[in-house]
Amino acid sequence: MELRHLRYFITVAEELNFTRAADRLHIAQPPLSQQIGDLEAELGVKLFERSKRPLRLTSAGQEFLKEARLILSHVEQATRLAQRVSRGEVGRLIVGFNSSATQCVLPEILTQFRDRFPNVELILHEMDSYNQIQSLLDNKIDCGFLHSQNFERDNLNYTPVLKEPVIVALPISHPLVKEPLVPLNKLAGESFILPVHHTGQGFYSQVINLCQLAGFTPKIVQEAVWLQTVLGLVAGGVGVAIVPASMQNLQRKGVVYKMLQDETFEIEMVVAWRKDDLSPVLHEFLHLACLIQNSCAIPLPV
Repeated sequence: MELRHLRYFITVAEELNFTRAADRLHIAQPPLSQQIGDLEAELGVKLFERSKRPLRLTSAGQEFLKEARLILSHVEQATRLAQRVSRGEVGRLIVGFNSSATQCVLPEILTQFRDRFPNVELILHEMDSYNQIQSLLDNKIDCGFLHSQNFERDNLNYTPVLKEPVIVALPISHPLVKEPLVPLNKLAGESFILPVHHTGQGFYSQVINLCQLAGFTPKIVQEAVWLQTVLGLVAGGVGVAIVPASMQNLQRKGVVYKMLQDETFEIEMVVAWRKDDLSPVLHEFLHLACLIQNSCAIPLPV
């Protein structure tokens, strides 16, 4: 039995006339009669009372008609669903992100993606860059927003979504908050708060190198996994911190952001994914991220 047999049967059942049914199906009447006969032979029951005029469905035919329509309805629904999945309109996407991403590119990407693909289930996991890479390699997330340091992996792809400068976060009572620009060498005697070394190794090393270029090695008194935690410690007067410029979007009471007078470095945010991942949902998401990657302007502190 094939789907065409069901379609032929339904058409004849609706017309109760082989000639009209054949016209609707754009086939000749004799082959249609033969197909219905073959279907009845396969089922082992009569579907039509041919001896009476007009043509009538038997009791078995009436019940078979209900089920045949239901089967074709399920097939059409499955077809539409498969087509939507192939276009990336439905499915599930697991996204990793670090704390910086929530202050710049990620909110706009998520907003636009939800608007365009409301039937895609988005699952979000906040994690540092190191753990995002491990989760990608372990197939636990589909893509991740992370800083590009220590990124090289043969089986991962990535594309930049943002480059931003670094600034200094100071406790509100710090005397340097009165300065329009903060010379880096004036931080030589300060206590520094940095990301945990193994999770933010590239950024950690860049801050160390930046300070050494200014003539001092920073005194690190505390490390923290999340930049929000770093800012909380700054607000508590534990020390100062070099942070991505986008973190000033997180207005933390007790923290003042200042531009550095010296030439610094830029932090690159990338979105990464597995090279062998062919998910249409993922690629629609990546396409959207690329479209709006230049729309997130990072304001500098005044």
